[in-house]
Amino acid sequence: MLPTTTPNSNGALSARDAARHTAGAKRYKYLRRLLHFRAMDFEFALWQMLYLFTSPQRVYRNFHYRKQTKDQWARDDPAFLVVLSIWLCVSTIGFGLVLDMGVLETLKLLLWVVFVDCIGVGLLISTLMWVISNKYLLKHPSRNFDVEWGYAFDVHLNAFYPLLVILHFLQLFFINHIVVINSEWFLGCFVGNTLWLIAIGYYLYITFLGYNALPFLQNTVVLLYPFALLALIYVLSVSLGWNFTRGLCWFYKYRVQ
Repeated sequence: MLPTTTPNSNGALSARDAARHTAGAKRYKYLRRLLHFRAMDFEFALWQMLYLFTSPQRVYRNFHYRKQTKDQWARDDPAFLVVLSIWLCVSTIGFGLVLDMGVLETLKLLLWVVFVDCIGVGLLISTLMWVISNKYLLKHPSRNFDVEWGYAFDVHLNAFYPLLVILHFLQLFFINHIVVINSEWFLGCFVGNTLWLIAIGYYLYITFLGYNALPFLQNTVVLLYPFALLALIYVLSVSLGWNFTRGLCWFYKYRVQ
C-alpha cells in the first residue's frame, strides 16, 4: 500500500496533509469535479451499476481500495451521481408518458422526484444512517475511526440505484400492459407488490453490505432486521389487495395537479 500522507517526526500529519483530508476539502474537490465531465470516469460508474445488481460485494471492495490509496471511503468522482441523475430523469419522463401527463405536468413531476425524492430524502436517510452508525455501531468510538458522511451518502446512492431501475424503469412496462399492475386485478397487485419487495429488499441488503464493509463497525447485522417487517407487509398487502403501484401512480398524479 502506497502512503498518501506524509507524517512528521512525532507521527502526526503535517498541517498541509491534515487540511487536504478535512471534510470541507474533500467536498470542495468533489463538487469541483462536477464541472469537469472529461475528468469523470463514466465507464467505471457504469461498471459499478452493473455489479450492484450481480455482485454488490465487488463494488464495496473498490471502496476499500480507495481508502488505501486516497485515504477516504467516499467517492471522489461524481460520475456515479451524474449517471444516476440521468437514469432518474429518463425514467421519470417515462412515468409521465405512461400516466398520460402533459409536458408541464411531467416537468413538475421531474422536479419533485429529483429534488424531493432523490436529493431531499437521500440527504435525510444518509444523515440518519451517519448518526446511527457513528453513535451506536462503532467498535471503539474515536475521532480516528468514524463513518464519513460522504460514505453514508454513497451507500444510499448504491442502494437507491437498483430500486430506481426496478420501480421507475422495469415497472413501467407492466403498469398499463402485460399484467396491468395499475388495476384491481389480483395478478396486477401480486406482480406490482413483488417488484416493490425485490426493490426494497435490494435497498436494505446493499445498505447492509455498505456498513458491514467498514472494519471499525460492529453489529451491522441489525440493518437486516427490517427484512422481517418487509416480508410481513408484503404478505398483508397481497392478501388484502393493497396495490402499492396504484398508490404510487395516484400520488404522482396528485403531486402535479
